[in-house]
Amino acid sequence: MGHPPLEFSDCYLDSPDFRERLKCYEQELERTNKFIKEVIKDGNALIAAIRGYSSAVQKFSQTLQSFQFDFIGDTLTDDEINIAESFKEFAELLQEVELERSMMVQNASDLLIKPLENFRKEQIGFTKERKKKFEKDGEKFYSMLDRHLHLSSKKKESQLQEADLQVDKERHNFFESSLEYVYQIQEVQESKKFSIVEPVLAFLHSLFTYNNLTVELTQDFLPYKQQLQLSLQNTRNHFSSTREELEDLKKRMKEAPLTCKLPGQPTIEGYLYTQEKWALGISWVKYYCQYEKEAKTLRMTPMDQKPGAKQGTLDLTLKSCVRRKTDSIDKRFCFDIETNERSGTITLQALSEANRRLWMEAMDGKEPIYHSPITKQEEMELNEVGFKFVRKCINAVETKGIATEGVYRTVGSNIQVQKLLNAFFDPKCPGDVDLQSGDWDIKTITSSLKFYLRNLSEPVMTYKLHKELVLAAKSENLDYRLGAIHALVYKLPDKNREMLELLIQHLVNVCEHSRENLMSPSNMGVIFGPTLMRAQEDTVAAMMNIKFQNIVVEILIEHFGKIYSGPPEDTTPPPVPPPRVAARRHKPITISKRPLRERPVFFGASVEESGERHSQTPNGSGVEAPRPLHRSRLPAPRPGGDEPGRPPTEGRPDARAEAEVGKLVARLQDGGVKPAGKAANGLVASPALRTNTLQARRPAPRPGIYGREGEQGPGRGGQCRSPRGGLRRIVRLERSAYTPTALSASEFAGFVLSHRTC
Repeated sequence: MGHPPLEFSDCYLDSPDFRERLKCYEQELERTNKFIKEVIKDGNALIAAIRGYSSAVQKFSQTLQSFQFDFIGDTLTDDEINIAESFKEFAELLQEVELERSMMVQNASDLLIKPLENFRKEQIGFTKERKKKFEKDGEKFYSMLDRHLHLSSKKKESQLQEADLQVDKERHNFFESSLEYVYQIQEVQESKKFSIVEPVLAFLHSLFTYNNLTVELTQDFLPYKQQLQLSLQNTRNHFSSTREELEDLKKRMKEAPLTCKLPGQPTIEGYLYTQEKWALGISWVKYYCQYEKEAKTLRMTPMDQKPGAKQGTLDLTLKSCVRRKTDSIDKRFCFDIETNERSGTITLQALSEANRRLWMEAMDGKEPIYHSPITKQEEMELNEVGFKFVRKCINAVETKGIATEGVYRTVGSNIQVQKLLNAFFDPKCPGDVDLQSGDWDIKTITSSLKFYLRNLSEPVMTYKLHKELVLAAKSENLDYRLGAIHALVYKLPDKNREMLELLIQHLVNVCEHSRENLMSPSNMGVIFGPTLMRAQEDTVAAMMNIKFQNIVVEILIEHFGKIYSGPPEDTTPPPVPPPRVAARRHKPITISKRPLRERPVFFGASVEESGERHSQTPNGSGVEAPRPLHRSRLPAPRPGGDEPGRPPTEGRPDARAEAEVGKLVARLQDGGVKPAGKAANGLVASPALRTNTLQARRPAPRPGIYGREGEQGPGRGGQCRSPRGGLRRIVRLERSAYTPTALSASEFAGFVLSHRTC
């Protein structure tokens, strides 16, 4: 329910009805005052919460920034480089978002709190002062009127006239106070409609503009996220492949620890105890011993040095090794050796019976040589039967299973695989197996092919070229990678190169159906990297290079046409180039190093507004008066589009209106309270609240890309803009100045709606 207007004529009569209506205005004013206090209180709480959230995000960003991955191995793959840089990219993106949030919060108080506080103190407070004066003058007038009415008519005429003059004077003062108060309370009631809503609108505008920026940053983040997810998946696949090899190596080490000896290292090494004779008796000293069979050299490093002793490493040349009889010494697992450097025998104690046998076997002791219980199966060879088997497997896969999801990734039954291999490689009738029959499913065929290739006496890509191929894959330069692998392929023996070409051609065919079977070159590299390449030594370091074996196979698949079109002009790989002389194939992805978008800049009044007229406030203080608001229709769309030579935003039918979406915040930022002068009807125009000019504390914006090119406005080319596209264009233009227009709330809503529909 609205309140009836207070007529100025009622001020003179001062009727009870007038007083009742005035009381309703006063109650509404008090309710508005309490509401503004609540808005200010909750607004400050919201701003503090945003600041707290921003601080927490920045702390989280700093934590991400401070962490750095350490990797096993001497070289990282492209995907691992992306993963290593990911936390830094996350941190810089979060910092960019929080920079925008801090700019928004920095100005939130000036946009919301100060205008409301100024309105409450200067307008409502000034109205309360008017009320006090009105009540004081009214009380004084009615008190004097009561005394005046009690004057006796017998008094002198001059006294009565003087009394009448005083009463008239007080009545005039009271009437003026009543007029001023009525005018002021009605002015506040009218001006609150925009003076309270405008700051909230400006605050929400800045908040939503920031939210739109986060949406745009999210769009920038999507390509980075997708590429990083691909890198994570590739790295996960490499990890799975490496883990299988490591588990197999660990299992073999458990069964026979010394069978996995590294090349170039001693024949046998480990801890032995040596019997040392002293004047006061015999003691056993712990040594770490390394024996090289070819040179017959034994190196003994003491582990239990006595204080003050200066005993160093002993280098001895072995002459003989004899097992110590059990009844000749009270210790177990002992054997004697003779050396050129020391006279007499040296008694050594091994850690176990099996360990003593290994030492004696390595030293050609007189004990029977211990044979490891692990016997290798007869290894398959790269012969005609092998080629026939591979061709039949390939033909079966390409005929009936090339589109099978997860082909080569899905593992078949071990029993069926062994059954197929035994039947195909049967010496009596080798190759006499029909893989096209229904007896063999695709999983069994693919697993049998991988088993055959992996168990060759030497891998298809040979031990000899393994290190060179891995080094080529580790290069940061794509041209070198491809050129080196191309040259090394033609260094393979003829049979190996023929088999490799046969297999890679098949893998290319499989990858061409990746939409159905979900097997990309990267996935194939993970599967066939350890199958076609493997190091001669079984070490953890060699396992860490499996990911580069995978990359070699991936390159062979992706560049099959070039590699097998013929040998390179120079079969010698080019020298290793200096780091990063050319771009990677998978260039390390970034988001923080992309071209920055143009950032919003806060500014105050324009030059045109600086010449605004001045007027008097009701309390007599002189301040700037705002220019009147001009309400105008949006220009009619021109079907012809932009005029030649005109700037892109100037000629669009909605561009001028969009460019005007900016002065509301500027008005709020530009100055103090600005009541307007008298209007034609004698009423004072509604005052606008203005705050101090805000200067952005940030560097000048760098040129950036706002949105999609070719986006059209309503009425252009007969096309209708989508709601999201229209709103996005509005906010993009708003961000260039960050200043909403001096439109009313209804006009602003109508303007937005005009961009959402045709």
